[in-house]
Amino acid sequence: MSLINDDLQQLLLRYCEPESELLQQIDRETNLKVLMPRMLSGHYQGRVLSFLSKMISPKRILEIGTFTGYATLCLAEGLTADGILYTLDINLELEDMVRGHFAQSAYNKQINYILGDATQTLNDLDEVFDLVFIDADKKNNGTYYDLIFDRVRPGGIIIVDNVLWSGKVLHNQQDKDTRNITNFNDKIATDDRVEKMILPVRDGLFVIRKK
Repeated sequence: MSLINDDLQQLLLRYCEPESELLQQIDRETNLKVLMPRMLSGHYQGRVLSFLSKMISPKRILEIGTFTGYATLCLAEGLTADGILYTLDINLELEDMVRGHFAQSAYNKQINYILGDATQTLNDLDEVFDLVFIDADKKNNGTYYDLIFDRVRPGGIIIVDNVLWSGKVLHNQQDKDTRNITNFNDKIATDDRVEKMILPVRDGLFVIRKK
């Protein structure tokens, strides 16, 4: 999932903020108990998400794709004292683990964990968001983007994960999943309503600012 070698990754970790004990616990537990643990954001990307959130100081955050809650807690670090983070996921099997992680966090009361199909549960949220993180089923990146765009304030930030897809987006011959990623990237590149750039962090973060 990482686009850089292990030695450079260790160097980057040496010069960024450490993980909290809770985040370390979530990382360990995810790797021990959950299928496809590589979906976890991890230390370096988590610090990037935290940093961006703190720069924005959002009152309202939306996350689409909770997984085991690691990125959720990183994003929550930037919330204002009266802020709320809504995180949407469809995986009922992870509910107890995720709620347990949130319960140990200082941000528990500010997190609204909603289970169900995000294309439906989004309709129940009457909010304008300062920050959105999309990290769910990649084939629906464009759908989620269109659904949330009008609910993001001008100047708000949308972050989309895995947009470099382990470098497969460079290939001329692309499988269906890679084509979906490439099509989404092309969609953002031609959207003149936003400013945008891809950060080569882990598997690629598309950072998109609404004008």
